[in-house]
Amino acid sequence: MSWGAETSKVLLSIPDLASELLETVVNISTAQTVEGTEQDENTSIPIIPKDSLLEEYFSDFFTPKDGQKDSQFQKVRFLGSGFVIDAQKGIIVTNYHVIADADDIEINFTDGTKLKAKLLGKDSKTDLALLQVDAGSKKLKAVRFGDSERVRIGDWVMAIGNPYGFGGSVTVGIISARNRDLNAGPYDNFIQTDAAINRGNSGGPLFDRNGEVIGINTAIVSPSGGSIGIGFAIPSDMALSVINQLRDFGEVRRGWLAIRIQPVTEDIAKSLKLDNAVGALVAGKIEQEEGNNVDNSQLQTGDVILSFGNSKIKHARDLPRLVAESSEGKVVNITVLRNGQEKTVEVKLGRLIETDANEETEEEINNKKNNDLSESMTVQFLGMTLSELTEDLRHHYSISDKLRGLVVTSVAQNSAADKKRIRVGEVIIDLNQSSVTTINEAKKRIHKLRESGRKNALFIVARPDGELRFVTILMD
Repeated sequence: MSWGAETSKVLLSIPDLASELLETVVNISTAQTVEGTEQDENTSIPIIPKDSLLEEYFSDFFTPKDGQKDSQFQKVRFLGSGFVIDAQKGIIVTNYHVIADADDIEINFTDGTKLKAKLLGKDSKTDLALLQVDAGSKKLKAVRFGDSERVRIGDWVMAIGNPYGFGGSVTVGIISARNRDLNAGPYDNFIQTDAAINRGNSGGPLFDRNGEVIGINTAIVSPSGGSIGIGFAIPSDMALSVINQLRDFGEVRRGWLAIRIQPVTEDIAKSLKLDNAVGALVAGKIEQEEGNNVDNSQLQTGDVILSFGNSKIKHARDLPRLVAESSEGKVVNITVLRNGQEKTVEVKLGRLIETDANEETEEEINNKKNNDLSESMTVQFLGMTLSELTEDLRHHYSISDKLRGLVVTSVAQNSAADKKRIRVGEVIIDLNQSSVTTINEAKKRIHKLRESGRKNALFIVARPDGELRFVTILMD
């Protein structure tokens, strides 16, 4: 199910538009019980909800009341914004970080009505949450959603919210940029605006000139915590996909392609004979759990994914978002570049199983003791020493039984390999787009590379656990 309406034919003045929209926006007040800590009476408790996006800019917290100062547990209040999307059923959208870990959620309407809300669903990865109130005889007014894909840089916008507890605050500005990645979540695709957004605006709507929601205000960049004209909103098109699933299932069910990808750098683009550094490079496949019906058999490591369905892949980060927005079981045509030729392949998506498990970091995996093991055959290239992968070396570096290639036994400091973050214990499984398992093969490839006058050497490098990445190194 989705919410929307036809675009208004007559544009209202700014005051008239604000008057029409104010009733759709609500102030949200939440309370969280926290364990008391000793602090100066003039210092507020620095409690920030988990999984929030740039939470330091939005979580309003206050000094505990006198009666709470000596208690073991204290109530901390947070402020935010939201807006009604279904007037009949009392459904409200806000940011997840506004209500995260809340014991109590209260919705304040423009006429002074206060209602308790329950949580229908949440999604920390996109920082969205769905609430519901029982309005009784009170008539609510819902927003209309617009098409965020059609907004252009320079378009006029209006933000309404609850900054610093001042409910019903209206600010205006323009769209400053699109497709911003803040590294705040795996599906970042923010609209940037210069409309004033402050603490407490989180979860409020960003309207276009027609009075339709084209974004959900979520984050700001500010050295002081106040607005400096750099605010970010979740695009309505992405939000609607999440909202509909939260309403239907109470959770988000994302598509999954079961591959590892990495960005296409300028060096990699040259090595693969790409005109531009675009697309997502397939660095390997992920082993599937039993019951997951992903079919990615037509994809190969080394493919550059150029389009997913009808959508072009300009940056590697575009692909996870498009896949996640697709449903389990969907069959999609993907255009890839393989061996210099474009090719269309078919994939079937599975379902992404959400997990909070922390993966071992690259540094932890590579932080192994480098004992002086005697090797029968080695080759030195670009500052690294490569050895054939014996059982002793496999055991010493805890290398997956599935990997085949040459193991890196040393890396010279400040060498070309070191600058590309190749580490001892990693495995070179491919050199110049051909697999390599013996020192003799490596020497022949190196000789051929140097004779051809190539400026870069292209490797597929595997971590000991099997995770792959492509690396290009400038040859001496």
